Formats: sequence, C-alpha cells, structure tokens
Amino acid sequence: MPPAVYVLALGIFAMVTSEFAVAGLMPQLAEGLDATVPQIGYLITAFSAAMSLGGPFLTVSLLRMRQKRALMLLFAIFLVGNLLAATASGYSVMLVARVVSGIAAQAFFGISISLCAQLARPELRGRSIAVLMNGLMLGTLLGLPLATVVGEHLGWRAAFWAVAVLTVAVALATLAGVPDADHAEGGGSLRAEFGVLRNGRLWLAFVTSTLIIGATFSLFSYVNPVLTEITGFSAGSVPLLLVAYGAATVVGNTVVGRLADRYALPVLGVGLALNTVFLAGLALFAQLRVPAVGLLLGVGLVGVTMNPAMASRVQRIGNARPLVNTLHNSFITLGVILSSLLGGLAIEVRGLRAALWLGVALAVAGLLTLLPDALRARRAVRAAPVAAGRGAASEQGPGAEGNNTRVADAKVVETLTIGS
Repeated sequence: MPPAVYVLALGIFAMVTSEFAVAGLMPQLAEGLDATVPQIGYLITAFSAAMSLGGPFLTVSLLRMRQKRALMLLFAIFLVGNLLAATASGYSVMLVARVVSGIAAQAFFGISISLCAQLARPELRGRSIAVLMNGLMLGTLLGLPLATVVGEHLGWRAAFWAVAVLTVAVALATLAGVPDADHAEGGGSLRAEFGVLRNGRLWLAFVTSTLIIGATFSLFSYVNPVLTEITGFSAGSVPLLLVAYGAATVVGNTVVGRLADRYALPVLGVGLALNTVFLAGLALFAQLRVPAVGLLLGVGLVGVTMNPAMASRVQRIGNARPLVNTLHNSFITLGVILSSLLGGLAIEVRGLRAALWLGVALAVAGLLTLLPDALRARRAVRAAPVAAGRGAASEQGPGAEGNNTRVADAKVVETLTIGS
C-alpha cells in the first residue's frame, strides 16, 4: 500500500474530528456562545449541509488544478474555518465557520479518494479506500473523545485550536509524503467529468449509498438516548459503548476493504441484509442489555463500513475522478441529514424505537436499489462462456466494469439468489 494513502487518511481524520467536535462540546458551546443546545445542534446540520451542497461546487472549481495543490488549498480553507471557530465571538461567526469547514472537508474527501485510486494498483483500490476511510472510523473512535476531553479540561476553544494545529501538521505531512499527481484520472476535462453523470446506474448507486448511511445513522444519531432511556445504561457507560462501536467499525471497514475490489455488489447486499436484521433486533430488544450491545456492535460492523464497497461500485459504474467521488460523498452526507431529520420526526410521533424502525425501512429500500444490478449480474454469469476467466475483453466506454470483476460479482450474486 503506498505510504501516501496513510497520509491522506490522517487528513480525513482531522476533518472528521472537527466535524464531530461540536457533538461532544454541546453544553460548553451553548454556554460560551449564549445559545441553546438545539441551536448548537444546528451547527452539526450546517456542517453536513455545507458538505452535501457546497462540496461539489468547490470541487468543480478545482478540477483544472493539480491534485496536490488542490489539497493544500483545501487544507488552508479548512484551517481558516477552524480558526474562525476557535476565535468565534458569537453564534453567527461559529455558524459561518462550520459552513466553511464543511465545504472544504467534502471537497477534500472527493479529491483524496480520487488520488487514492490513482496511487494504488487497480486490484487494490478497494483496500486503499478502506485505509483512507479508517481515518473516518478513527475520527469516530479517537477524534471525538479526544476533542471532548480537551474541551472539558481546557475549554471548547482549545478543542478547535487543537484541530487547527492538527490540520497544519497533516498539511505538512501531505506536502512531504504525497506525490504531485497530475489532474484526476482520465485527464480532468470538464466534459469528461460531467459526461459520466448521464449514466442512470450511477445515480442509482448514489441513492444506494444514501440509504445505507441513512439506515445506520437512524440509530447512531440517537444512540445516546436509546442506550440510556430504553436499554437503561448510565450516561457514563455510553462513551465506553461508543468506543466499542468505533472499534467494530474499524474491523468491519478492514474486512470490507479486502472484499470490495472483487465483490462490491454482494458485499453491499449482505451488509444491508445484516443491517436490517440488527436494526430490527435492536428495535425489538433494546430493553435487554446483552442483546442490545451485541446488536449495536453488529450495526458497527456492517453500517458505515460499507464505504469501500460503495466507493468501488460507484467508481466502476462512473469513474474515479474527483467530481464523481465528491458527489458520492454528498449523497452519503445526505443520508446523515435525512436520517437525523426523519428520525427526529418519527421519535416525536412514536418514540425512540421509531428511529430504529426507520433504519430498517431505509435498509430494505437500499436492498431494493441493488436489484437491477443484481439481475444484470445474474444474466451476465449465465451468458458468460466457460472461458470467461481467460480474460474476455472489457466493455467499452468510461466507467465500464472489467469482465473478471463483473463475473466474480455475478458468481456470488448467483449463489445468493438462485434457489431463493
């Protein structure tokens, strides 16, 4: 694995730590900014909305820039956002800071994934993306608790100053350790970037990713009240359970990364099916501590950990260029926004368990979006000649899937579907 991939993962870690810091500093921020806790919660929504809506526009503006230079510019913008947060004199300044940071973070995700795909050999793309996404998992596992501890002992401003220092350190590491690649894979022309968006299968893949993440965050957005009010854990136990959940995501992400290159579609199908079972089980048995913990860890193993397989599928159908990757991440972020908003509405009407049932519904919908590709793969394996493994020619055109990978997916889909 190229060392530069690990450096890029540190950049993701810094961005995610900043993103989640607000969640761990809500009481201090509310007091320091003279705002209510719900208003502080809107800062999380603002960051996510900026990622989802603003990130692609910033990415488009950087398409003609060499990717390493683009990353340096994004580090600078992200640093400005965190410095604004650390020195914010009021709520409105903090809101602007979160929007600036969110836009830069989303563009950084897209360009990093594109660069990661260029640095790794084609057969290792999924694994390299898993390494990159471990920055996200570790941001949940370590970044959030560290930001919370710093904020509790040194004040909330110190937490953002710490993220700013981390950003500078990672930017210097990127400057030294990431090669100066050219534009995105395939040249970087605007026509090539936008032309692939005419592919309907690509948009369906985007929707699948939205539903996968939405299903997972229907639980994660409300995991604290679920564990304390339904399961009966003390507030002090929740951080330990979240650490265990974070560890499960690291394990799941590593496993999925090793399978994503050859079996993206089956991995997504199995992951969604298991997540449906785990979420439904938690909705039914959340009042029982041992099953609840086991089911929570299950969601950790098969929820956000689908990221490498999601990215691999999108890149096969579309391409590995920054715009496609940034749009994909925008749809992922949209899943977080929708699940938190719809989950809140469901909880107001039917109570906390309703958010879990919402997750079940989103996971089932995600499975349905896989059906067209699953049927296509099933037809492909039936039509493939006995000698397909000798390397029949790939389909022509941008985003075409390689024959060997397509047949590998198809064989697993065949195993999963025939006889059902």
